[in-house]
Amino acid sequence: MNLVIRGGTIVGPDTVFRADIRIESGVIVAVGEALSTANATIIDASGCWVGPAFVDIHTHLREPGREAAETIASGALAAAMGGFSAVVAMPNTEPALDNVPLVSYVLAQGAKTAIDVAVAGAITLGRKGESLAPLAELAALGVRLFTDDGTGVQNPLVMRRALEYAAPLGLRLAQHCEDEQLANGGVMNEGVLSAQLGLAGRSAVAEELMVQRDIALVRLTGGRVHFLHLSTATSLAMVTAARLEGLDVTCEVAPHHFVLSEEACRTFDPQFKVHPPLRPEADRAALHAALSTGAIDAVATDHAPHTPELKDLAFDEAPAGMLGLEHVAALTNEALGANPVAFFNLLSRGPARIAQLRASDARVGLSAHGGVIMVGEDANVVVFDPSQTWVGDRNALHSKATNTPYHGRPLVGRVRSTIVKGRLVVHEGVLQ
Repeated sequence: MNLVIRGGTIVGPDTVFRADIRIESGVIVAVGEALSTANATIIDASGCWVGPAFVDIHTHLREPGREAAETIASGALAAAMGGFSAVVAMPNTEPALDNVPLVSYVLAQGAKTAIDVAVAGAITLGRKGESLAPLAELAALGVRLFTDDGTGVQNPLVMRRALEYAAPLGLRLAQHCEDEQLANGGVMNEGVLSAQLGLAGRSAVAEELMVQRDIALVRLTGGRVHFLHLSTATSLAMVTAARLEGLDVTCEVAPHHFVLSEEACRTFDPQFKVHPPLRPEADRAALHAALSTGAIDAVATDHAPHTPELKDLAFDEAPAGMLGLEHVAALTNEALGANPVAFFNLLSRGPARIAQLRASDARVGLSAHGGVIMVGEDANVVVFDPSQTWVGDRNALHSKATNTPYHGRPLVGRVRSTIVKGRLVVHEGVLQ
């Protein structure tokens, strides 16, 4: 398919400019004014930002084991609608993605979808935090990111050994930072509000102590750590300081942590239950403000589908997690204001760098993502209208699940087109 994207504002790593783009055979072949539209489908990008399609480094696709909530196929559709050309599937499936056959299965199923599906392998066998998974064998399949997401690696010696093993392989470990003993089974942020509501609290210190611990382990081992879904101002400050020290640490923030605060839990609506939990307004505001400073490397969805019968349980019994793939671009756009450079750095370039999805040969069967709109680049492109208004609707989602906290919420900014490896996957907001 030949495509010409006309009239858009192309967003680079630090500049924006007006130009057309011509795509042929999956590659950008021309960038300039008034390009020829011969033998091409024309995409009108008037009033839109055009940049590298988004990359999500924190997607729960649930397959294998919990396909009633999501499958690789349905998650890929939701991702494409949200403007993503690539996602990294988390390993807390049932069973966990801790071995070659299971990771190979997910990669094979992902190859059948319209987007690129990479895999984060488990750090430990069964995500039990005891024995290391075969990191080198999984790395040979193209896995570059490893995590026991859902629970952090609780034993500091196991985490040290994992960092020491991963470092010479060029791998990055991603950590869900919560000390389970300190979290103590809490279901929302521990504080005055949790006491008022009679709900068990989950202390911010449970997150912050593990962030502090793992920074110290990176300093000791020379390893690399990515901190998943940070939720407090203190956690972010520690990561920022570690980066200034020269340590190889990165971090992400999920949209719910810079959009919502613990006040949402007053309704006892389990749609707002998530781990780590929604924090007080001061933390939310701090994360929101940091989006445009460069302190945050990536916005990641932590897309966590659940079946209605589970998510409709009482707040303290329902599973934690919420959907994110189809709303994250609008929420990030609103948070940043008119800042297209930061927008694409957070949703595309930063995540691609962390997941090592930039080089064409970095992952088996995947093209390059998160790049620059220039001749020779793989055509993974999104056309985003920053001014389009719409309303979140759980019944219009492409995920199998409906557990979104944004149902009925007015949103600003929407994906108009998603192009993956030169294929027009979403056009004018409709799957092709």
